[in-house]
Amino acid sequence: MGGISPKLTPGLYLVATPIGTASDITLRALDILREADLLAAEDTRQVRKLMDIHGVALNGRMILPYHDHNGALMRPRLLDAVRAGKSVAYVSDAGTPLIADPGYQLAAEMIRAGLPITAAPGASAVLTALSLAGLPTDRFLFAGFVPVKAAARMSFLAEFSSVPATLVFYETPRRLAQSLRAMAEVFGDRPAAMCRELTKKFEDVRRGSLRELADYYADAPTPKGEAVLVVGGPLKPVATAGMIDAALLEALKTNRVKDAAAEVAMAFDLPRKPLYQRALELGRK
Repeated sequence: MGGISPKLTPGLYLVATPIGTASDITLRALDILREADLLAAEDTRQVRKLMDIHGVALNGRMILPYHDHNGALMRPRLLDAVRAGKSVAYVSDAGTPLIADPGYQLAAEMIRAGLPITAAPGASAVLTALSLAGLPTDRFLFAGFVPVKAAARMSFLAEFSSVPATLVFYETPRRLAQSLRAMAEVFGDRPAAMCRELTKKFEDVRRGSLRELADYYADAPTPKGEAVLVVGGPLKPVATAGMIDAALLEALKTNRVKDAAAEVAMAFDLPRKPLYQRALELGRK
């Protein structure tokens, strides 16, 4: 990996790592892994394997485990290392640190302590799935993992039922069909995509409505690999003539004819010109 990278300044470096294909790592991430004084990882085996693949030597440095079970014990040690002028690289299991990842508390405590922190961006299962789903990406919400228990799952999903954005969830393979059925019940039959094994050899993206996907996975063998579920935003209401007239009359109370027609056209996803003509007629009446 040619070239000599500059010595890192003291601080915490959040290093994104590939979610599948090892070559998706960035050059900057490799520089940080090569130069950091201390490494911390959710899974030390994963980062050792990644460094071996790319020829990054440990040179006697330590890789400290940092995960949900030992975070409270490890955070003071990592903060002390930065206070002592060390550069610390934190690596998630796969993807971007802090996204459904135990590194959040570490970063938060570094910030509260006034210590330097930066990120080396890279692979993200959320963004990769959004790119492949074929659903709107101008506004989206990442909701994390779906709860395990049925009642908690339904309550959790209900929180997002009216969010005007594409929704992204993580789910395990064995609960995939259950979550898809629950989503269809709570959200209605929205368009969706199931994205699995992203960037790997057997990458699998299946698109359809929530009910179609739920029916498919109810009968299909349990898939392997963590899934990312991408669900379209709320379905547009089917507009009747009465609903349109009522919306136009309401909009005309505070808007010019042109603006009222534009507002209703956006609300019902309808062409603007015929709504403008109808607003003129209603205005004359």
